Parts: sequence; structure tokens; C-alpha cells
Amino acid sequence: MVTKNRQKSVDVLNAAVAGELTALHQYMYFHFHLEDMGYKPLADMFHRIAIEEMKHVERFAEHILYLGGDVVMKLQKPVEYIADDVNKMLAYSDGLESDTIDQYNEAIRICANEGDNVTKRIFEEILAQEENHEDIFGTEEDNLKKFGNTLLALNAIESTKENAE
Repeated sequence: MVTKNRQKSVDVLNAAVAGELTALHQYMYFHFHLEDMGYKPLADMFHRIAIEEMKHVERFAEHILYLGGDVVMKLQKPVEYIADDVNKMLAYSDGLESDTIDQYNEAIRICANEGDNVTKRIFEEILAQEENHEDIFGTEEDNLKKFGNTLLALNAIESTKENAE
């Protein structure tokens, strides 16, 4: 049973679980399609970040249970089926991370107001990782703008080299 003074923390943690599950599903979807298109380095990047998002879910869930709440395993929004446009994949992912950063900054404020410093610290730690994800996606978006199809060709060549080994 969640005590009244911890309910807001459980609520923001469950909202974070929903967002992380959304990102996890979305990034795995992109990973599958990028690998299928022969862009293994980009596919691997999405795979690594999806695994990090899964670890965030686990961290939030463990804390929800500690606080006496129940973990709600639902997506924040459905997967976007963008399967053939790397620019759109990166832009969408960058947007997901930007929204998450805003959400976690608000969660930090709520937890601070509730005097829940442990949950606040968990959000602060994961926020730093989400900012890194946003930076990675932004960098790849910039690279794609600068180098266009050459970048995708290099990704395909790298995939071919790995498959030949």
C-alpha cells in the first residue's frame, strides 16, 4: 500500500515507465529495420540505446515496488511505423528524448516538492543519460544532413564488411 505522501512519486515513476517502454519499443523497431536495410552501425546504436531504456524501466520499477506501488506496464503512445526514412527515424527519436527530458525535469520538481529526495536523485541520474541519448540522435541527424547518402553508404559498407568476416 502506497502511503499518501509517496503517491505522487509512484505516479511520476509509472509515467516514466510508460515513456521508457515506448522508447524501448520504438528503438527496437528502428533497429530491426535499419539492420534489414544494411545500416548496421545505426542499427547497433538504436539497439544499445533500447537496452539502456530497458534498464531505466527496471530501475524505475524497482523503486515503485520499494515505495509500495505497482508497476503499470503500458506504453505512453503507440510505436510509429517509420520504416524507410532514416531522417524521420532520427528526428522522431530526438523528439522522444526531448519530451522525456522535459518530463523528467518536471518529475524532479514534483519529487523535490514532496520531499522525496531518493526518487528525485533517480530521475536526475537517468535524466543525464536521456540527455546523452538526445545528443547522440542530434549528432546523427547532423551527420546525415552533412553527409547524406554517403553516410548511409558507409553504414552499408560497414555492414557488408562485418557480414563477410
